[in-house]
Amino acid sequence: MTLLKTLLSTIALGALTATAGLAQEVTNDRFKEVLERGVLRVGVQGAFKPWAYRSPEGAVQGIEVDLAQTVADRMGVTLETVVISSANRMEFLQQGKVDLLIGAMSDRPDRRKIVGIIEPAYWTSGPTLMAKTGAISSWDDIKGKPVCGKQGVFYNKIAEVEFGANVVAFGGNTEAKEALRSGKCLAWVYDDTSIAADIASGEWEGYEMPVDTVFSNPWGVAVPLEEKDGIWGAFMSGMAYNWHKDGTLIALEQKWGVKASPWIAALHDQLQYDNSYLDN
Repeated sequence: MTLLKTLLSTIALGALTATAGLAQEVTNDRFKEVLERGVLRVGVQGAFKPWAYRSPEGAVQGIEVDLAQTVADRMGVTLETVVISSANRMEFLQQGKVDLLIGAMSDRPDRRKIVGIIEPAYWTSGPTLMAKTGAISSWDDIKGKPVCGKQGVFYNKIAEVEFGANVVAFGGNTEAKEALRSGKCLAWVYDDTSIAADIASGEWEGYEMPVDTVFSNPWGVAVPLEEKDGIWGAFMSGMAYNWHKDGTLIALEQKWGVKASPWIAALHDQLQYDNSYLDN
């Protein structure tokens, strides 16, 4: 078996340990480029607590930063986080400014035509609202009312088209939520996971998540479209499977104080197997 075939088999199992020496054997441009550069550039959000946000000292931290670090560690390279936004993240990947996206991006058919979204998904969420306690009781209550949103997020269209809201879109989460605090909007439309984390943080006393999500959508890691079916895509698919199988995602929920996801727990259980026969 050639080294390349061995490499492909190892990637499929999600157990690759890459080193600079492999750069001479790997023909996939992005994989080889990262190994030779010695730096993995990963696009992450900059104000999406607790997935990716800045610490008081200015460093980017969070669940997705930790996931990115596992990739860099597995490859034996240094991690460089690049702050992206919902509006420019796919452009950054297309233009080669990042090698990989782990940026809270929902897996949608239109996006699969632009970037290579990896399976399995690593998280899931859906659109909901945050508002002052008692301000609204159903999605119908936002009809004709100003609702804060974030630029580039497709939840805005749902609030506008399905529920008749007047969405006021801001460049970042911080600006949008501060507009909610100041009374410029009746509610803030965003991911239920993020809103639940905000409320649990204790920084949003007097606010609630009063409505159910409209639907639940998976989040996918993305590589350049042309590399999805190559070594780079296969390697990242193996990484994503391992995040579920070895409990990495469950551990990160606990580390960052995120409410446990039944979806993550179920997939973790599905990927386990009975190895008791090994003792016989």
